[in-house]
Order: sequence, then C-alpha cells, then structure tokens
Amino acid sequence: MGELPFRVQTALHPDHLWIWRKAVYVDENQRTWLPISIKTEDGLRVLLRQEDIPRGEAMRPSQLPPSPLPLMWQLYPGRRYRGSDSSFWHIVYHIEASGTEDLLLEKLPDPECE
Repeated sequence: MGELPFRVQTALHPDHLWIWRKAVYVDENQRTWLPISIKTEDGLRVLLRQEDIPRGEAMRPSQLPPSPLPLMWQLYPGRRYRGSDSSFWHIVYHIEASGTEDLLLEKLPDPECE
C-alpha cells in the first residue's frame, strides 16, 4: 500500500490564546488563530485554525462586537482551557495535518446551571 499524501500528528497546545481583533486570536508565540463557532444541539464548539495572516491593529475589548467566545483562553490540566469569562472548554482534538494546525474545543456545561 502506498504512503498517504499527507501526514497527521498531534500538536502542542498553546498556553494562552488572546483576542487580537474580530475573528483573530494570537498565542504566546505570536501565531494567529482563526475561530469558527459551531452551535450544536449539545452546546457550542469552536474550531481554531492556525494560519499566518497579517494581524493588523489590535482592538480593545470595548471595540469588539458581542461574541459567545471568551476574550482569552488559558490552558488548564485535564485537556481543557479556561476562558476569561470563567467558562471551561474541553480539547476534543488538536492535530497538525499537511502544515495546517486545527484545535477543536467544546464548551463544557456550567456546573452552577445544572
């Protein structure tokens, strides 16, 4: 059987992701991540794709439109992130394939609402 035309591997999770401007996050290594929000019957997911794009000017939080995504994520133990809004997000997967890195997060239910 021939070799696949692409290579898939797990990637190191960013320690932090900060909002830079609308639909652009930046990690601690100054790499840009583009979010795609996915609403499901069970809640909210976000696919973050690492793409090198011109960052442009940073925006203050007061300049950003309302969003269901936090302004910042911080890596926590147990394959999850904690958002600046105190939400927790489970890391569904984080892979790198053919030079493209994808990180899929799923918002965990708020324990106070259960």
